[in-house]
Amino acid sequence: MIDLSDMAEYVDNAAAQGVPGIVATAGADGAPNMAFKGSLMVWDKDHLAFWERAKGSTLVDLQENPKIAALYRNREAGKMWRFWGEAELLESGELRDAIMARTIQAELDRDPERTGVAVLIRVDRVAGPGTDQRREG
Repeated sequence: MIDLSDMAEYVDNAAAQGVPGIVATAGADGAPNMAFKGSLMVWDKDHLAFWERAKGSTLVDLQENPKIAALYRNREAGKMWRFWGEAELLESGELRDAIMARTIQAELDRDPERTGVAVLIRVDRVAGPGTDQRREG
C-alpha cells in the first residue's frame, strides 16, 4: 500500500527549501532524461503531481512512455525518497486546473499564459530510509 501523506510537508515545499524535485523519464528510444521540477507535489495519498511548463524533453518522453521516477532529497531535514510510477498528462479539464491551482507561484510566474500540462503520477513504489512501500496488485 502506498501512503505519501507524511511526505507532503517536505515534497510540497522542496523548491522553497532549495531542493527542487528531480524527475527521470525515457522516451520510446529508451534514452534517459532527468529534469528539475520545482512544482513537484504530493497530490494525494498515492499520487504525485507537477506542472510541466517547459514542454520540452520531459513532456515528449512522457507522451511516448508514461513510466517516470522522481527523487526528493533534503540533507538538512534527513529526508530522501525515490518514487516510481506512471504519469497521466492532463492538457485540459478540472483535474488539470486543480493541479495548476496548487502549483507554486514561482512556477506559474514562468508560465504566464498558463499553457502548461498537469502531470499526475500514480506512485507504484516509494523507497527511502525506513520505508519501501509498493502498490498492491
